Amino acid sequence: MKKRKKFAITSPVEDDDSKKFTSRNHDLKNSSLSLHRIFLLCLVTRIINSLLVQTYFNPDEHWQALEVAHRITFGYGHLTWEWKKGIRSYLHPVLFATLYKVLAFLHLDIPWFMIRSPRLLQSMFAAICDLYIYKFSRVLFGGNVAKWALFAQLTNWFLFFCMPRTFSNSLETVLTLVSLYYWPCLRVSATAVPTGSRKYALAIAAIACAIRPTSAITWIYIGCLELFTTRDKLKFFLLEVIPIGGLVLGLTFVLDYQFYGLWVIVPLNFLKFNFLSSGGDYYGTHPWHWYLTQGFTVMLFTYIPFTIAGIIKSKEWKLPGLVIWVLGIYSLLGHKEFRFVLPILPVALMFSGYSLANLGQAERKSKGGSNSHFKCSPKLQLAVLFLLVTNIPMALYMSLIHQRGTEDAMNYLAEEARENKVESILFLTPCHATPYYSTLHRDLPMRFLDCTPSDEKGILDESDRFLEDPVGFATKLARNWSPPSHIVLFDSQEELLKEFLVSHHFKERRRFFHAHFKVDRELQASVVVYAFQSRDEGDTKF
Repeated sequence: MKKRKKFAITSPVEDDDSKKFTSRNHDLKNSSLSLHRIFLLCLVTRIINSLLVQTYFNPDEHWQALEVAHRITFGYGHLTWEWKKGIRSYLHPVLFATLYKVLAFLHLDIPWFMIRSPRLLQSMFAAICDLYIYKFSRVLFGGNVAKWALFAQLTNWFLFFCMPRTFSNSLETVLTLVSLYYWPCLRVSATAVPTGSRKYALAIAAIACAIRPTSAITWIYIGCLELFTTRDKLKFFLLEVIPIGGLVLGLTFVLDYQFYGLWVIVPLNFLKFNFLSSGGDYYGTHPWHWYLTQGFTVMLFTYIPFTIAGIIKSKEWKLPGLVIWVLGIYSLLGHKEFRFVLPILPVALMFSGYSLANLGQAERKSKGGSNSHFKCSPKLQLAVLFLLVTNIPMALYMSLIHQRGTEDAMNYLAEEARENKVESILFLTPCHATPYYSTLHRDLPMRFLDCTPSDEKGILDESDRFLEDPVGFATKLARNWSPPSHIVLFDSQEELLKEFLVSHHFKERRRFFHAHFKVDRELQASVVVYAFQSRDEGDTKF
């Protein structure tokens, strides 16, 4: 085995999980205390992080997690077409349904808690991910690298922007990092692996696959690596993989049966739709190189040169191989999104930590003793300043400013509904552009433009038909409607619908800033909430 740089493996600290705790083991006790402090630091950081995230990123954060959880807990909430076709597991929404039940029991299901508590819960999971990045880096490369890997994890703009969000991808990332830590095949020495480590790794990996079947892409690579390196191959496959994986997935099937009311094999349905029929392509396709030229490079951002340098200097091939494998497989799929490859972002950032630790190595022997002290080199100071200046403003802008209008509009309507000032809402926006019942938390009539994929190619859904001809669509819709008390729309469509809104007695109630630049479609600079007015001198309907 090739030796790494001296600073990286000069006595990598054995993790506290690999030894039994005794009062005599002072080093281990200090290590344990240090881990508690690190977790507390990560937890406080992520809680603040979650409170700073106030923008809209992707519909799945609300519609595939919180909306489902709200329906489980309170009996109302919209289930998208995926839940009708059985390609989603209830395992992930159940976590937030439990949170909602606690809030309801404590009579805390008010707008502030309903809006913020799910992200606060996710921030706790994110802190666990941060802790395991530190622990994993420490057992692989030593404590100095672990500190810088944690720095990279906490300051990367995309993790700041995405990890506190309630995506299944966010929880998948947490489970992936925890599981990677326990796999023997990824350790420098198999003797340093805690007892039963591989069983923990398999169980956690199985849960990750139950939540997101595409997580299997990661575990196929790791499983083959473990199978290649382990001596007891039959024991690994027959006595560990099959029983543990079967138990976890079996329990998931039972859970899904309770909610679906029939036996549903979610991974199989998911595979059929996304891989065998390319159903995901309905939501747009990207060129094969998108992750390499745009997606993953944007996520790593200014950490790219440090990650590449760390991979080269560390001479580690297993984890970089995992990153390449995952990016390669996902590149074969037509539909691509940033969050799909979120689980490998912390892995790549570990090597940025290696590079930073190597850059800052300026060890000097003390004259009077054998201990060493370290001095932060000018190069390291410059690198840290560069990373902070490029990542922190980006993180804050994307979390606090870009695309916040849809969140603000629904937060406003939730407060208005709490005061009985809302009777019904019509969303004349692209489908799933705003949060829904999980934010409003009132069982009121609401309607949005449907975008369920059609079995027939070339058939436009409601959302597309509206964007193609807003006036014609709205006019046809209004022929048989009972006017809603509120209409929500973007300013880009408002300009075309001004005459329609006035003629149907709607008046602007509130306007919320949304974005400075366009994403996917035309610029959606603001979100506007219109309220229905009666004909009697502008008195409102409510």
